[in-house]
Amino acid sequence: MKVVQSGIFGRKVKKLTKAQKLQLDEAVRKVMEQPAIGEQKKGDLKNIYVYKFQINTITFLMAYRFTDECLELIMIGPHENYYRDLKNYLNG
Repeated sequence: MKVVQSGIFGRKVKKLTKAQKLQLDEAVRKVMEQPAIGEQKKGDLKNIYVYKFQINTITFLMAYRFTDECLELIMIGPHENYYRDLKNYLNG
């Protein structure tokens, strides 16, 4: 499965430490193995899945969408204002 990341996803990943990136890589592997593991959203965010995972003691959310051959990583971040920022990114 091909993995593609958005610009905002890449910028947020650059700010993570090496240990945090390893935890993120593990979460991405889980999503690649079982793409429907995340919660499918409704309304404005239909066709978007959000997977929750821990980095240290903080719960991070990772938004993605997938087809049979491609996994698109859209956005990552803590819960605070996450869905607002995700909607803004997708609509603008």
